[in-house]
Amino acid sequence: MSVTPLSVQPLLAAVAEARAALARVGDLQPLYLSTAEKERLLLEASALAAQVEELRLRALGDAGDVAAVHGARDAGVWLAHAAHLDPVATRADLKLARALGERPAVAAGMRTGAVNPAQARVIAAAVADLPAALGPEVRADAEARLVAYAGEFGPVELRRLGRRILDVVAPEIAEGELARRLEAEETAARERASLTFRDLGDGRSRFSGVLPRAGVERLKGYLDAFANPARPDPAGPGDDPNREANPDLARTPLRRRRAWVFLELLEPLDPDRLPEHGGDATQVSVTVGLAELRADLAAAGVLADDGDQAISASEARRLACQARIIPVVLDGRSRPLDLGRSARLFRPAQRVAARLRDHTCRAEGCAVPARWCHLHHEDPWSRGGSTDLDRAVTLCGFHHHRIHDHRYTHQSMASGEIRFHRRP
Repeated sequence: MSVTPLSVQPLLAAVAEARAALARVGDLQPLYLSTAEKERLLLEASALAAQVEELRLRALGDAGDVAAVHGARDAGVWLAHAAHLDPVATRADLKLARALGERPAVAAGMRTGAVNPAQARVIAAAVADLPAALGPEVRADAEARLVAYAGEFGPVELRRLGRRILDVVAPEIAEGELARRLEAEETAARERASLTFRDLGDGRSRFSGVLPRAGVERLKGYLDAFANPARPDPAGPGDDPNREANPDLARTPLRRRRAWVFLELLEPLDPDRLPEHGGDATQVSVTVGLAELRADLAAAGVLADDGDQAISASEARRLACQARIIPVVLDGRSRPLDLGRSARLFRPAQRVAARLRDHTCRAEGCAVPARWCHLHHEDPWSRGGSTDLDRAVTLCGFHHHRIHDHRYTHQSMASGEIRFHRRP
């Protein structure tokens, strides 16, 4: 049996010719091309890239013998090592290569440059997700239609079309299959949901997670109610009447305004509805010296379930208005002088009464609804103040921070609103 020399193998010869042709124009710049020529070059080069990728995937799907020769688990692992590629990407490439072996219409589209790799992945996945009971003719029809759509739609739109392709090829079962798929996705999303937290060590923490889409969309709706970029001259949670002291707030990016509003969502949580663990309701103990507690600039310690940390005394004072905080005031010898009780918190009935009374944040010019707001002790607990409704001030999260900010003073107006002034 004779073996044809590698130099005349058509596939290798085609690759060699393409590389040689590109090498000849390697030093040429598209700077002097006309607009129409640049447009054509971009489209033609994209089609060429799809053709080259299809050839590479075709070879990868049939390269099991290469992996065997080198003792690799599969051809993707070998290629990642030999070509210095990302093994995660080559694993996905091998999966697509095997799928293309079963999807001739998609592979043919890539060979002509009509289907790019991203579109091919979407189409292959959409066809694979079709019900197993469908016959090969229906699956082939779905594949052909999606390949045709690739001439008009990008990967994102193709994914949406792929989810509803049964409406076209098998409308009699489309709705039932869609409902079953959605239920399965929702169940899987909840089971695989995760949140991770990491202390960055500079007063910030990073958390990331994967959550069910419906829950995330609901959260985005809540946040964007007050962080909406369409709001005129936005200034974060609660419009700041002292705009001249905060000129950058009007240009604050949406992601930061969302973070502010997210913090506001957390703080009004009713501690009485939190689950208990270790025999006691979830709580945080704040330890601070009496002198520091009354000072503008001081630090406090927080004893939480996951270890100690430090916060400012002003933050401790603010938290004591809102959360289940146990203030532990220390004397000069660091002995507990006053162990506060969570009864210092305003009760649910008081909160309802405050909402009915105030309707919105009491800061001058702020329209944040009272249901989003905190109740601030007008007579600070650090100075012996009581938790009485007539001494409670409804403030949004932004202005609750502001009223505890030693850089600002505030005064009560005849209208009942609070006006803030930056200290000189």
